[in-house]
Amino acid sequence: MPLLPGIPPMHDPVRYVLVIAWFISYMASIYLALHIVVARMSRAPDSRLLWFFSVVTAPLTRPVRALLPPATPETRIRMVALGVYVALWLVTKLAIAAMGGNPLG
Repeated sequence: MPLLPGIPPMHDPVRYVLVIAWFISYMASIYLALHIVVARMSRAPDSRLLWFFSVVTAPLTRPVRALLPPATPETRIRMVALGVYVALWLVTKLAIAAMGGNPLG
């Protein structure tokens, strides 16, 4: 018996992984976008809000930072990371749609 109605059992684990990747990339995109906005609007370099977003988005920007040249500015790293996570979000959303159905239903 399939775990999700209307989908053969062999697609259930793939669908679960896609839904998790979709959700994580969605949340990563939101946090990176907020970090970019806060970094642009913050006047104090020791702001607690800026520190919070730096801590939250550090694991998201680390893989992108490894692929870019060492002298790349932080703003550029955040923008590239945002692009990567938005692209991943759209690809997973399209893959889930191709499998049929609502990603959450």
